[in-house]
Amino acid sequence: MSSEKSLPKAYYQYLHELQAVDFVLVELSLYLDTHRDDTQALAQLQQFQKRKHNLVAQFEASFGPLYQYGESQTDAKHWAWADAPWPWQV
Repeated sequence: MSSEKSLPKAYYQYLHELQAVDFVLVELSLYLDTHRDDTQALAQLQQFQKRKHNLVAQFEASFGPLYQYGESQTDAKHWAWADAPWPWQV
């Protein structure tokens, strides 16, 4: 019996957008390592940090925890980490 769940298209859309935002955050971080005073790049980094925070909150509200080890919000009545498919299972 397979433990895989049928997931809606929105699940994958969120993951795709989160990957894109993470890519931008990595690139901006690398750029800022050598251009520390670039205020435009710093503003972009902050903008994408907020976007990631919002995306994670939206994803978790719809599909459950995305991260473990204290990074995701938890329901005080239920440990939901094992409920949803883990990111590497999709």
